[in-house]
Amino acid sequence: MAGGITETGELYSPYVGLVYMFNLIVGTGALTMPKAFATAGWVVSLVLITFLGFMSYVTTTFVIEAMAAANAHLRWKRREQQKLDDSDSPLDDSDDEVMVRDRFDRSETRPILSIQRGSSDDHFDIVERVEMGQMASMFFNKVGVNMFYICIIVYLYGDLAIYAAAVPVSLMEVACGNHSCSAGSNINYNDTDQCWGPVKRKDAYRIFLSVFTLLLGPFAFFNAQKTKYLQIITSLMRWIAFIIMIILALLRIGKGQGEGHPPAAKMMGIPNLFGVCVYSFMCQHSLPSLITPISNKKKVSGLVLLDYILILAFYSLLSFTAIFCFNNSFLKDMYTLNFTDNCDVINVAFLRYFLGLFPVFTISTNFPIIAVTLCNNWKTLFHREGGTYPWVVDRVVFPLITLVPPIIVAFCTHDLETLVGVTGAYAGTGIQYIIPACLVFFSRKDLGLIFGDRVLNKHRSPFHHTFWVWFILLWSVFCLMFVTANIILTETKH
Repeated sequence: MAGGITETGELYSPYVGLVYMFNLIVGTGALTMPKAFATAGWVVSLVLITFLGFMSYVTTTFVIEAMAAANAHLRWKRREQQKLDDSDSPLDDSDDEVMVRDRFDRSETRPILSIQRGSSDDHFDIVERVEMGQMASMFFNKVGVNMFYICIIVYLYGDLAIYAAAVPVSLMEVACGNHSCSAGSNINYNDTDQCWGPVKRKDAYRIFLSVFTLLLGPFAFFNAQKTKYLQIITSLMRWIAFIIMIILALLRIGKGQGEGHPPAAKMMGIPNLFGVCVYSFMCQHSLPSLITPISNKKKVSGLVLLDYILILAFYSLLSFTAIFCFNNSFLKDMYTLNFTDNCDVINVAFLRYFLGLFPVFTISTNFPIIAVTLCNNWKTLFHREGGTYPWVVDRVVFPLITLVPPIIVAFCTHDLETLVGVTGAYAGTGIQYIIPACLVFFSRKDLGLIFGDRVLNKHRSPFHHTFWVWFILLWSVFCLMFVTANIILTETKH
């Protein structure tokens, strides 16, 4: 996420890109969505998630347009640099033949923009991966760039806090849960309840959190990279778990054994649902890595729309089966945990353990990657041209300021629904709405100065009218005010 142009990598088909985007978006947020649906009501939840899915699609098209504009900007800069290089190279009569041949060779390798000035077809080809940090540096002023990195950093801190809490919570539930099912499924445990011997549940959680920190924390001090095979294994486990949960809930509802009676609407649950939904549709920060390697981008907007429709259908199916299958009062923050001690839904011990431990395996693989990404963003934010960091600052200080805050938050609370809600509502609003709207607005101004009205961005968003930019920004301000007011009112009542 830190700014910089990187290699595109191996190309893949548009449909493979569609699968990658689906896997990126459907993650931890999906597991916290059922409880958010239950607390807000099924009608309100369906309307809100549909609207927020649409808004996320709009800003996704904004980012794609900005990526195309960034590629055109880079081509223009190369052309101008080439002109300067040519003008600074005086010809000697004895070298005429060599220079003519050299110019021909340059024309074969020079960007198309510098050769076919009148053609707009290739100006906006997305062939170089320009990360959001690089686009911010290209189109924003210094203040805007710093605000971008602060927003990204806050969001990544929230991500790390969610991951740091989710794994110990799952381990605590598996270690301290009622796996004999003798007490039934409709029981809520308190943090002060006994886990084993004199150890309470909250103590067990903190023990698991300490172990988690000691095992995965050191990866933040190295440039850990996710491997292809690790992605395949975690994606496979995730889909096996999701499919099992949906099928089991459908079977129970089909037999008339569903215990859920969710309300149609419950206004107090809306702010948290908003944060969960925004978090669950997050992909804008990773679009350059997903879209650039697609081999044929002619129908990319249509495929992205199809992806959003499929994701919306999946979220609705997962959440609706959950809220009608389980007693809503006993839905857990992490939906998988509803299956660990419920023999009425599943009586195969192996599957109960698999679902209970599923977040442990998948989230643990992502934690080091997010930590390294956050650390790199901190370095980029404070980097000065030509300057280098001392070894202690680079290898010790930055990793420590990356790890310590989210671990402290996780020690203080393991309320995953609130963590996801707050992260999505604040930093998520910035990344998903405000930054894409500003990127597309300023990229259009930049291209207007360079090309005027001569060229048209072939990856222009279907929502290209300026109205949509202002609508997204006004919606963001309204959401932030609404969520903040709700938090203040809730705290005042307590």
